[in-house]
Amino acid sequence: MTKIGVGIIGTGFGQIIHIPALQTHPETEVVAVYHRDRLKAQQIADKFDIPHACDRLEDLLALPSLQAVTISTPPSFHYEQAKMALEAGKHILLEKPVTMNAGEAIALYRLAQEKQVVTATDFEFRYVPQWRYFKHLLDSDRVGKKRMIAIDWLVQGRADPQRLWNWYSQKAYGGGALGAIGSHVFDYVRWLFGDIKSLSGQLSTGITERPDANGIMRPVDADDTCNILLELADGTPCNISLSTVTYRGRGHWLSVYGEKGTLVLGSSNQADYVHGFSLRQGKLDRPEMEIVPIPPAYDLPKTFTDGRLAPVLALCDRWIQAIKTGQPMTPSLYEGAWSQMLMDLTQQSHIQRNWIDVPTSLS
Repeated sequence: MTKIGVGIIGTGFGQIIHIPALQTHPETEVVAVYHRDRLKAQQIADKFDIPHACDRLEDLLALPSLQAVTISTPPSFHYEQAKMALEAGKHILLEKPVTMNAGEAIALYRLAQEKQVVTATDFEFRYVPQWRYFKHLLDSDRVGKKRMIAIDWLVQGRADPQRLWNWYSQKAYGGGALGAIGSHVFDYVRWLFGDIKSLSGQLSTGITERPDANGIMRPVDADDTCNILLELADGTPCNISLSTVTYRGRGHWLSVYGEKGTLVLGSSNQADYVHGFSLRQGKLDRPEMEIVPIPPAYDLPKTFTDGRLAPVLALCDRWIQAIKTGQPMTPSLYEGAWSQMLMDLTQQSHIQRNWIDVPTSLS
């Protein structure tokens, strides 16, 4: 069996998740890693036994053994790096948010279509067993006509004001809660519930300065809290509260209230944003919410200490099979571009302080 050669662009999340996932997959080989610092590139290559270490993206993309790349650098680098990879005819797996704005994301999506390469966006909740079964229940009309949707994703990952200032603190580099977790929310709202008709957003920054590596206080202009209202195409209201600075926040919860009952998917796990989800249902004739067991058919083949690894591995598998068969991949840059457009509209709504209509297409 000939393995697909993959290059790693971005060595933070790339080291933690992408390299382990691709080295676990039986049909992929990590053949190269890129870092602008040659020494660091070589250190990572040695650590994971990767054949090639590159400090120039052109060198990585020119390797004959490389057919695909993953990109997990800060969002401000995504467009140029993804464009170079696509122009070289490489398949790409891109972290979210996919770009700095919808115009860039749509341009990449169209370039990928022109080059006939397979793209994937890392919206891994689509591959988490509890989330997949939750979608099955919604599609099976478990709650009936929806009356209201509520999403709370309140975590403490950046609640400590002494956490170091870096790219995540800067809007110019794509930092902030809207990009980090709002990008996921916009994707799974469309996946679970369909199109969005209009939205209203309000963004804020609770921690306005942080110390850099030298202890110098630097300004933070990226949002850390987002409140978003959606009107779905079918008229259902959806209330979204996001924050990365809430001490002992309740975690990640998605509640759907309908004419036949209620479904609640949620996790209070502050240490791992994938592990810990449970599914509950409420019915008119039952006094309390009840746990809904997840059928074994929805289980992932293997689990890992880091909850992100198993669903990302499942997403990588879907990407690899699409590359081998030439079939479309979901979620792709198409879904990534939609998420980016909705984030852009949220920013616009925040600035204008009004509701914004959502286009019916990416064009």
